[in-house]
Amino acid sequence: MSKREFQTEVSQLLHLIVHSLYSHPEIFLRELVSNASDALDKLKYLTLTDEAFKPLAFDPKIELVLDEEKKTLTVSDNGIGMNEEDLVSHLGTIARSGTKNFLANLTGDAKCDSNLIGQFGVGFYSAFIVSDRVEVISRKAGEDQAYLWTSDGKSGFDIGPAARESQGTSVTVHFNEAGAEYSNGWKLREIVRRYSNHIAFPIHLTSTESEWNEEEKKSVPTRKTEQVNSASALWKRSKSELTDEDYRGLYKTISGDYEDPLFWFHTQAEGTNEYTTLFYVPSQAPFDLYRADYRPGVKLYVKRVFITDDAKDLLPTYLRFLRGIIDSEDLPLNVSREIPQQNRTLAAIRSASVKKVLNGLKGIAADNPEQYAKFIEQFNRPLKEGLYSDFANKELLLDLLRVKTTKSDGWTSFADVKGRMQEGQKAIYFISGGPGAQLRTSPLLEIYRKKEIEVLILDDEIDEFVFAGLDKYGDIDLKAVNKTSAGEDLKTGEDKGKSEDLKPLLARLTAALGARVKAVRASMRLADSPSCIVSDEDEPSLKMRQMMRAMGEAGTGLPDAKPILEVNPDHEIVRKLQASPDETFVTDAAFLLLDQAILLEGVALEDPAAFVQRLNRVLAKAV
Repeated sequence: MSKREFQTEVSQLLHLIVHSLYSHPEIFLRELVSNASDALDKLKYLTLTDEAFKPLAFDPKIELVLDEEKKTLTVSDNGIGMNEEDLVSHLGTIARSGTKNFLANLTGDAKCDSNLIGQFGVGFYSAFIVSDRVEVISRKAGEDQAYLWTSDGKSGFDIGPAARESQGTSVTVHFNEAGAEYSNGWKLREIVRRYSNHIAFPIHLTSTESEWNEEEKKSVPTRKTEQVNSASALWKRSKSELTDEDYRGLYKTISGDYEDPLFWFHTQAEGTNEYTTLFYVPSQAPFDLYRADYRPGVKLYVKRVFITDDAKDLLPTYLRFLRGIIDSEDLPLNVSREIPQQNRTLAAIRSASVKKVLNGLKGIAADNPEQYAKFIEQFNRPLKEGLYSDFANKELLLDLLRVKTTKSDGWTSFADVKGRMQEGQKAIYFISGGPGAQLRTSPLLEIYRKKEIEVLILDDEIDEFVFAGLDKYGDIDLKAVNKTSAGEDLKTGEDKGKSEDLKPLLARLTAALGARVKAVRASMRLADSPSCIVSDEDEPSLKMRQMMRAMGEAGTGLPDAKPILEVNPDHEIVRKLQASPDETFVTDAAFLLLDQAILLEGVALEDPAAFVQRLNRVLAKAV
């Protein structure tokens, strides 16, 4: 045996798991059984697809053997197994980069943290909650040598050669005081049925039970072995046969989540393509939802044979929060080597699945608004990503999306906003590009408030990108309030007259500002403020340019932004400028009107020192 040290993150992880999850120690069994099931899945796939493994006699099973006297539990499988290198990499280090994030995500709330255990794929370590020593004997399929890994979960682990009759893994947990209650067959049976009833392989429990002996006229201890799970592919059963508890139990098995899902969509398709899908929506957004290395939540099966749980293209990226199963009767077993775009059957399943999920969400929004509101709180943003990437389902996604507006404190739908449009209103208007509080005080909204026109408040950082590519909701135009066309919608005959009167001042302001602006115009959208900036329809706003440059390469090559400055003909400052013969004063005022409008857009000034100097000169004349 050789002594090895744990990777630093593993030592931290073990300490945090043991001390954070003490109130939910039973999850150790869920995780060990889940790992055994994964090992069986992997070997089953190889026996069907790899010539080297096809001759292997494979009778998949998971065995739990309880020794009440020694207070040990051994969880064994005859799956793929591990060699020495695998044991070191899987049990001594945190191999997946995202797993290190587990340490930062632990909250100290046992209920929340128990969810993270399964999501991060570090469930094996939960065995140390209930034990002071864990032993693992494993032999990799196709190899003759087995190895023993043992640790007290503190300083490190020992590893060396061992003996095992066949391939697979046995994990022996030596219960400590906190785990003593699990030296009980009835307790273990109840945990398996709660968490792992729908594991697709039989789980047998061997324990000691008291049975009445008629000859001796007393109860005697008897070793008994029984199957303690249903071992059926629940998703293949008819929906009418399944209870809500069945669905929730399977969800917890496949997701590692401790909480119940919000809802689920179960489809059994027949015809050209025969397949079953079962998709769950979690009650909380997965921890890695916005990470590039997110862990896919949908498992692919072919005729109930597990193929992969690491295919990010089974569904569009924006639906990465879904957990569940796709099981096809028509795909080849080596389909994991192909992506949906290369396999017509898989592409058809993907397309139909997206429609099924989106229409299912639409039904929940109509029938159970309270439940849908919980969904929106967690997953409104991924729906927006869909608007940006899934053009085929754009209209459906717009119906599912919820927004905030100048007339609603909470979430509302596009359909409701459309229903509240004023008579003669030409479009649905929106403002984006900053925090909600800042957007609500923007001078760009003044005329809309005056006319009681509802405006969408799009304060998510991705809204600028998403809505820049949308021009309609159904037959209604969508327009940003900072685009020139929105101002044209509001123009009246009286406004046109004011524009004519303002032309001399507009020429003076244009000459003063020169290359800083694309144009200076009379504004139809201001009521109380003296100025604002807008952009032409085909040009990104100053805020979007700033965001694109902050993204790095995406913003390279952008020409300098030249906004359009609009001034309010009715504002006192503008009227005084019209009458002022002082060109120096008019020039300073022109730059101040432009810079204050830029600041209100949430964009930093290029030359704040020049702004302060002009402000001081104007103040000196005013006092």
